[in-house]
Amino acid sequence: MRIRRRELITLLGGAATWPLAARAQPPTIPVIGFLDSVSADFGVRNLRAYRQGLGEEGYTEGQNVTIEYRWAEGHYDRLPELAADLVRRRVNVIIPGSTPAALAAKAATTTIPIVFGVGEDPVKLGLVASLSRPGGNTTGINFFIGELAAKRLGLLRELVPTAFRVAVLVNPTDPVRTESNVKDVDAAARALGLQVQIVHASTIVGIDAAFDTLVRDRADALFVVPDSFFNSRRVQLATFAARHLIPAAYGQRDFVEVGGLMSYGTNLDSARRQVGIYTGRILKGANPGSLPVIQSTTFELVINLSTARLLGLTVAPTVLARADEVIE
Repeated sequence: MRIRRRELITLLGGAATWPLAARAQPPTIPVIGFLDSVSADFGVRNLRAYRQGLGEEGYTEGQNVTIEYRWAEGHYDRLPELAADLVRRRVNVIIPGSTPAALAAKAATTTIPIVFGVGEDPVKLGLVASLSRPGGNTTGINFFIGELAAKRLGLLRELVPTAFRVAVLVNPTDPVRTESNVKDVDAAARALGLQVQIVHASTIVGIDAAFDTLVRDRADALFVVPDSFFNSRRVQLATFAARHLIPAAYGQRDFVEVGGLMSYGTNLDSARRQVGIYTGRILKGANPGSLPVIQSTTFELVINLSTARLLGLTVAPTVLARADEVIE
């Protein structure tokens, strides 16, 4: 086979440009899959802390990382399909924003790294083999929402020393957290000499019915078990509690900011920031199974003094002195 000189020069010249063209290709931008149980309008409020953590590792959404958001809108049964969709999308990392979302992600993939933020023991949930060496494709933050039930109930008792009958609001569509939280609250209530009444709600109408039950049965106080659906209905819950003059305790400050009486729990912004940091490290090549699960150490008591006055409560100076923030 004979090749003319001009053809040979053209061929060699083109071959010489291939490596240059390959080097000129922009690097593939990694994609994070963000999966949460809540609605988008509530969930976006919490993204600042995740983005801060990512930023500390050199990642900025829209510049060198893309985030695909999937919101279950309070419908936990949608989480498996949303997780499967992110797996089909071949995202680089999945961030589940709640315990149900973490369990759905874990069931959907054994290869894509998962960085969770959960309020319960991730070992008991089956998310990791151990806290120090998670193994597999998962790691994250445990921010102790569930484990703080006894402390939260004790603080509610201090705010309402005459309380005896405490209603506990749970979401039956999240059986894993419901069972563990009810067990913790029952044990704490017995130690405090309180009588517990379990009330269920998983819809807006269900919350209406739950408060009808509280009023009918003359509950002295309300203990709201942490739940993504309840978070999205925090205004409804705080408004109803104030309207019916029922002192209520919550696991997150979001409720107190809209008129709830008190909350005690982890500083979630700090936990979410750490999730962002771990996500950035994994995007740089870290093995999630070798990153130890971080347990939160920062907790906050927030009291709404205006709501306390509305309920006719006098907050003891000793309780006020322990509050990290008092909302007037």
